[in-house]
Amino acid sequence: MNIHPIEAFSDNYIWVIEEGNEAIIVDPGESEGILRYLKEKQLTLKAILLTHEHNDHIGGVKEVLANYIDTPVYGPEETAQLNDYTVQDGDSFELLDHSFKVFKTAGHSSEHISFLMDKNLFCGDALFSGGCGRVFTGDYEAQYDTLQKFRNLDDDVRVYAGHEYTQTNLRFAQSIEPGDKSILQSLDEVNELRNENRPTLPSTIGKEKHINLFLKAETLEEFTDLRKARDNFQ
Repeated sequence: MNIHPIEAFSDNYIWVIEEGNEAIIVDPGESEGILRYLKEKQLTLKAILLTHEHNDHIGGVKEVLANYIDTPVYGPEETAQLNDYTVQDGDSFELLDHSFKVFKTAGHSSEHISFLMDKNLFCGDALFSGGCGRVFTGDYEAQYDTLQKFRNLDDDVRVYAGHEYTQTNLRFAQSIEPGDKSILQSLDEVNELRNENRPTLPSTIGKEKHINLFLKAETLEEFTDLRKARDNFQ
C-alpha cells in the first residue's frame, strides 16, 4: 500500500490511498491534481472519502465524479448532498480489502468525521501535526472531546491531516513552551523539511503526544485558552 499526498491550494493535502492499481482519495478540495495523478499512475478510482463540508475539502468532488462516474462517496451528514453512503461515529466499511472505522471528530465543523484504516488516521482538520483546526462551531468542548479520542489511539497510528500547518503550529508551541526540547527538535526537523519543500506528514499519535500542546491539554479550559491564543498567532 502507498499513501501519497497531492498538494492543493496553498497548504492542503489530498491523500491518495493506493493498493495495486486501485485508489481511494480523501478530501478532494480541487480536481486538477487528482485527475492528473490518477491518469499518470493509471489508477482505478474506487471511492472518495470526505471528512467535512468545507469547500477546500469537497470542492473537487463533482469534477472527479464527472471523470470517474459511479465512484461511491463516503462522508458525514453535513456532506449528504454528495454522499452515496452517509457514515457516522462507530460505523465501519471495507474498501480495497481494508477496514475503515469512522469516528465523529466534531468541533472544527459540527459533523466532522475521521477515518481509521489499519494504523492510518485520515483526520481532515480535526488534528494537525502540532495543532488542531479552528473551532468554527464555537463548541470547544466538542473539539476537546475529539482530541481525547485521538489521545486514546495507539502511539504508532500515523496521522494524515488535511493541511501543512506544522511549521506555524510548532512556532506557536515554542512561544508557549520555549524550553521544551521535543518541540525544539521537531521544529528544527520541520524547518529542514519545508526548506526542501517536503511534507511534514504523516506524523504519529505518539509523536503528537509530545509536541502537540492541544493534545496535551489536561482540561477544557486549558485547551480553550490555547486555541484562542493560536487563532491570533502569526
